[in-house]
Amino acid sequence: MPYCNTDCMNFFLNSLSEQYPEDIILLCCDGAAWHKAVALHCPENIQLFFIPPYTPEMNPIEQIWKEIRKMGFRNEVFATLDKVMDRLCETIRNLLPSTIHSITARSWIISFFN
Repeated sequence: MPYCNTDCMNFFLNSLSEQYPEDIILLCCDGAAWHKAVALHCPENIQLFFIPPYTPEMNPIEQIWKEIRKMGFRNEVFATLDKVMDRLCETIRNLLPSTIHSITARSWIISFFN
């Protein structure tokens, strides 16, 4: 999305809902203002749940970013933004499913679904 705001979040939620109309989607969010905005319209098949504030260690995406930085973004200067994007895509493609699982399969997340 081009921005981190309520309009983009609404667009994302509607698109997600339309792509999976028969599913109930549980979406883990942090405390970003646009995740809790009064103007946020959450489709009926999406349920938002929130991690506690100031707990980046509980946010799986923060841990994925840490792994991406470790794998492909050491102290380096890139000539262009396109070079950064190329490296990011390459690094994401090289993330192993087992690595993603080990980072995101937190007991508190799994227990939410049981």
